[in-house]
Amino acid sequence: MPVLSGLGLIAVLLLAVKPQRGDAPLGKGKRPSRPLTELLGDMVETQDTLFALLERRQTPQQARQLHFLTAVTSGLLAKASHDLADPHAAMLQARTAVLCADQADHNGLRAWLRGLQSMVAYWAGRYAEAVRYAEAGTNIAASAAGTTSVWLPVSAARGYAALGNSTKALSAIRAAEEAWNRVEPDEVDELGGICTFNQPRTLYYAADALAWLPDAADQAVDFSTRAVNAYANPNDPAWAFGDQAGSHSDLAIARIAARDLEGAVEAVRPVLELPPSQRINGIINSVQRVHQAVTRAGLAVEGRDLLQQIEDFTSTPLKALPR
Repeated sequence: MPVLSGLGLIAVLLLAVKPQRGDAPLGKGKRPSRPLTELLGDMVETQDTLFALLERRQTPQQARQLHFLTAVTSGLLAKASHDLADPHAAMLQARTAVLCADQADHNGLRAWLRGLQSMVAYWAGRYAEAVRYAEAGTNIAASAAGTTSVWLPVSAARGYAALGNSTKALSAIRAAEEAWNRVEPDEVDELGGICTFNQPRTLYYAADALAWLPDAADQAVDFSTRAVNAYANPNDPAWAFGDQAGSHSDLAIARIAARDLEGAVEAVRPVLELPPSQRINGIINSVQRVHQAVTRAGLAVEGRDLLQQIEDFTSTPLKALPR
C-alpha cells in the first residue's frame, strides 16, 4: 500500500467517526455517518497493513511517513477502545502510537497522543494520571504550536478540577485560552476530525472542569451555556454529538448546583434521547455525573423521575451492543 493511499484511508476513517455536517440535531434522530462498531474492522486492518509495511525495507523518509500513519491509526483505535469503555485497551493502543510517533520524530503527534492518554485516564477516573499526561504533552506542544497546545492545558484543568484543586484548574483554563493566540496548525491538525481542537471544544472542556468546582458555580453556568450554544448548529464543521452531549450534561450539573432542577431536566433531556449506538463512554460518564449531582444536592426525591431516566439510559451503553 503506497503511503499516500494510507493517508487517504485514514482521512476516510477520521471523517467516518466524526458526524457529518447536515445531520439532525441532538435528540432529533441524529446518527453518526457510520457506527463505531462498523469501523473497527477497517481500523484494525489498516493498522495491520501499516505494520506489515514497516517490516519491509524503507527509505528513511518512507519509514518516517509510515510511522506517522501508524501512530495516527493506533491513536484512532485508542479513541475507539475508549468510546467502548475499555481504558486498558485504549492505553495499550496509545502507547503503541507513542512509540511510532517517536520513530516519526513528530512533536505535534507526540503531544496529540498525550492528549488522548489524558482523556482516557480522565474518563477512567484516574485524575492525577490525566493531569500528568496533559502536562507532559504541554511541554512537547510548546515546540509544535498546533491546536493540541490548547487541548492539553484545558485537559489538565479537568483533571485538577476533579481532584478539587480549583486554583490550578482555573489557571489551566486561562492558559488554554491564551494558547489560542499562538496556535499555528500543523500536520496533525490537517488530518481534521479528532486530530484537531477547536473553540467549541475549549468551551466544553472548561465547562466540564468548572462543573466539578462548587466555588465556581457562576462560571460553570456561563461556560456550559456558551458551550451548548456553540454546539447548537449541527451544520457547523466543529460540531460533534459527543461534545454537544457533554456540554448539555455540564449545564444540567451547573443548574443543579443552583437548585434549578427543572432547568437541569431541560438541559439533559436531549442527551437522554440518544440511541444506544451513540452512548459512548464519555456520554455515559457525563450523564452519570448528572445523577451524582442530583443526589449530592439532596434532590433525590424531587428528581426521582430524572434519576430513573438516567439509570435507564446508562443501562444500555454502546459497549453492550452486539458487534
